[in-house]
Amino acid sequence: MCVRVLAEVHQCDGYPVNWPDQPDEWLSHASPLGAWVAGLDGSLVGHVSLSRSGEGDLAPGLWSERSGTSKNLTAVVSRLFVAPRARGHGIGALLIGRAVEESRRRGLHPVLDVVASDTAAAALYERLGWELMATVEQRWSPSQLVAIHCYAAAS
Repeated sequence: MCVRVLAEVHQCDGYPVNWPDQPDEWLSHASPLGAWVAGLDGSLVGHVSLSRSGEGDLAPGLWSERSGTSKNLTAVVSRLFVAPRARGHGIGALLIGRAVEESRRRGLHPVLDVVASDTAAAALYERLGWELMATVEQRWSPSQLVAIHCYAAAS
């Protein structure tokens, strides 16, 4: 069910930028701290996960440098998406709120990376009080250089 909604989001918004070979594994791989889904009118319409810092995550290192603490004290909010038909109901904010709540319950500071071209996601994070720490270019392949916004939740 999540993969079907993710496919709708990918077709509509281009998220994820590169469609994974195994989307079900992509969704579950990054969530050892937790994953949550949202429903609307009996249908699954959204997803978010929370994980420890992994290879390629930029925000944990930036937060660590700024705060003078270990990046092990961060939790990465990722894999956030809401079905196009369900937008405008506050579902994205609710999912982020749940991930932030769990992060803080564990004594971790929530951070995230988002491609700079995803202006709707960046606007949501900023509306929710997340701080843009930096925009960094990251090489995803020999032919793909991507601008990434790195955010930290308000303290």
